[in-house]
Amino acid sequence: MSHTAHIPSHRKPRRSASKIALRAGVAGGVLSTLAVAAAAGTANAAEPVSETIEMPTLSTDLSAQIAQSADATQQAADTYESRAEQDAAASKAAKQAKEDLAKAEKKAEAERKAEAAAKKKADEERASRSADRTSLSTQSAGGSSTTADAPAPASGSVGAVIGFLKAQLGDAYVMGASGPNAWDCSSLVQAAFKQAGVDLPRVSQDQSTMGTEVGTSNLQVGDILYWGGKGSAYHVGVYIGNGQYLDAANPGKGVVIQDLSGYPASGAVRVL
Repeated sequence: MSHTAHIPSHRKPRRSASKIALRAGVAGGVLSTLAVAAAAGTANAAEPVSETIEMPTLSTDLSAQIAQSADATQQAADTYESRAEQDAAASKAAKQAKEDLAKAEKKAEAERKAEAAAKKKADEERASRSADRTSLSTQSAGGSSTTADAPAPASGSVGAVIGFLKAQLGDAYVMGASGPNAWDCSSLVQAAFKQAGVDLPRVSQDQSTMGTEVGTSNLQVGDILYWGGKGSAYHVGVYIGNGQYLDAANPGKGVVIQDLSGYPASGAVRVL
């Protein structure tokens, strides 16, 4: 017998196949567990990323709210500024209107004073001319003639016509006017002959066809002179003697006495 036969062996006992398989199964299970855990860990690690993705959305909403608030503030400021400008404009317009009214009233007052002064002057001039008026009856009584070859008629009615005409000297000429302080040519002639009881038509065309046609070289005081064709005359006046006639001439002259030589008439008619 060997001397070592009773000595216990120092070799590790061999593991049985069943134990090795068991341990391999345990190891595989552990590895599987670790793999699952790792996968879960990876998934869990990705979760914070998915949560941080929502942050920009929150930031965008907040920015939109801030922008809306800023827009609202700006709109309010614009509204206040617009109201302030409107109030200022209204105040300025009211002030200007008040100034314009004051100017208009001042101008109207000045015009009233000027009109009153002009009327007073016209009255004074008319009063001074009244002293120079003559009647045809006085001329007839003295045996005077109105032209070299046409003695004046002795009718007092002609004197009334001439007296009325001279009383209107200085009055204004206004187309279509019929007195008492403004005339056109035919309205003055019509009003003058009305003083003698003669009703004449209103317009110069018709007046040139009245009475008896007389030559311009055989005129008598009180004859109606016309310019233009008979029945289509555009102007009329009345002969007052000494180569003169009285008419409502134009807007620049008004009612005046003029020399017939300066503006010869086309014809004349006698109604008295």
